Amino acid sequence: MRNKWMMSLCCGAAMLACVPSAAQQNVQPEPMQTGKYQPAWESLAAYECPDWFRDAKFGIWAHWGPQCEPESGDWYARHMYYPGHWQYDVHVKKYGNPKDFGFKDVINEWKAEEWQPDSLVRFYKSVGARYFMALGNHHDNMDLWDSKYQPWNSVNMGPKRDVVGEWAKACKKYGLPLGVSIHASHAWTWMEGSQDFDGKLTKADGKGKWWEGYDPQDLYEQRHERSKDSKNVGAIHSQWAWGNGASQPSEDFKTKVYNRTLDVVNRYHPDVLYFDDTVLPFYPISDEGVRILAHMYNTSLKENKGKMRAVVTGKILEDKHKEAMVWDVERGIPDRPQEKAWQTCTCLGNWHYERSVYDRNGYKPASQVVKMLVDIVSKNGNLLLSVPLRGSGAIDEKEVAILKDIKAWMDVNGESIYGTRPWTTFGEGPLAEAANPMKAQGFNEGQNYTAKDVRFVQKGKKVVYATALGWPESKVIMMKSFRKGSPYYKGKVKSVELLGYGKVKFTCGEDGLKVMLPEEKTNDIAPVLKVKLV
Repeated sequence: MRNKWMMSLCCGAAMLACVPSAAQQNVQPEPMQTGKYQPAWESLAAYECPDWFRDAKFGIWAHWGPQCEPESGDWYARHMYYPGHWQYDVHVKKYGNPKDFGFKDVINEWKAEEWQPDSLVRFYKSVGARYFMALGNHHDNMDLWDSKYQPWNSVNMGPKRDVVGEWAKACKKYGLPLGVSIHASHAWTWMEGSQDFDGKLTKADGKGKWWEGYDPQDLYEQRHERSKDSKNVGAIHSQWAWGNGASQPSEDFKTKVYNRTLDVVNRYHPDVLYFDDTVLPFYPISDEGVRILAHMYNTSLKENKGKMRAVVTGKILEDKHKEAMVWDVERGIPDRPQEKAWQTCTCLGNWHYERSVYDRNGYKPASQVVKMLVDIVSKNGNLLLSVPLRGSGAIDEKEVAILKDIKAWMDVNGESIYGTRPWTTFGEGPLAEAANPMKAQGFNEGQNYTAKDVRFVQKGKKVVYATALGWPESKVIMMKSFRKGSPYYKGKVKSVELLGYGKVKFTCGEDGLKVMLPEEKTNDIAPVLKVKLV
């Protein structure tokens, strides 16, 4: 397949590649932007993550779409088709049997009547976000923009609004780089449970229904044999890397996902593409992903006068992939610094809005978010925080309160986050010395940070920020990384300032840098020391 693409790249110096489709394909692929990058890992390895992303450190994500309408949590569109699962019971009670009222009908219920993207993006920026991520589509396979290749989209049905387009407009107004997350490649296997209910309906079945004229197969994509053991709701492993008995996607489906992704890139010009895939869509069974990657990078160079602004993230990356894109870790943090820029994605609650999380006060508090951010930044990473929106598009008051607490800390201490780089050591304390292995694509968050855990970053060569992940009862912070003979620093400390307070007393000797804090706390989360070096 790669050889065919290499031939297409040699069709002259035209800006768009002349891409032949496979004989069995009915869907023609979108032209791929040509340029410096070819759709091969060797070529893509020339990529360098742009400084704007490395400086930004903190982004906010609206992981919001039709699955938020029932307000019953993540993966609703899958689990509603599995009798015995709690989300199936919720669906039956709220809407009826999925045979008669399937996920396609949930889309029709979703009106987003309280959604105000302008005020939300303005608020997110005030909190401290330096980029914004919009959900482009989820595993439910509905596109949240005026999609050229997916009739089941948010302009044709549901809220009948261009969700990505309106997010993009607000981002442009407030000067935030736009990201779009793409998850649709999973729909092929993820929606297989619908085959037992309404997942095999055709366009002809819609006569007289609200969805007359639309083909449910454009949404469900279930014109195929099911994956091995797919009748078991827990058999979800096959969606990663297309192994373990996964039903293999058709050429048409792969091309449609490719086309839809290029459509959102060409239409809204995002700086960030997030893929919820092992590496990229359809990796390793096909090359749509590397073609998307090459298109994204070449388009960025063309639109920005040769300067790279594009960032593409994927999960479960090998070293060769980390040369070509940015590693995303889901709900987790590597226990050691990374050479390349990377990102953690996590959520205040559940990925799609869940009312029970709100009711039981189950959100991450601001203190946990901030401490994660400090830990992540010390290890050369960014934090992308999802703030769930209700089906109506409203943010709830408990989330607003948490974000305001984050804002209060960032307003004073943001200089220790933005534009920083890892120091000679990322930190010290119990957690810095412990192993914390990740599971699959992440899932190792929830660390018990204490005042004994200190994290370091630097800005230039003369300033180190040291953040204790809690307030010590003793009012003293001792950092052995600055001790005499330390492998991390051999110079002298000129002064120490507590952000939000001013200069504080310190000594630096055989045991390390000892800093005396004032009696009153400057915040309720974590003290940040600005250490100026000689």
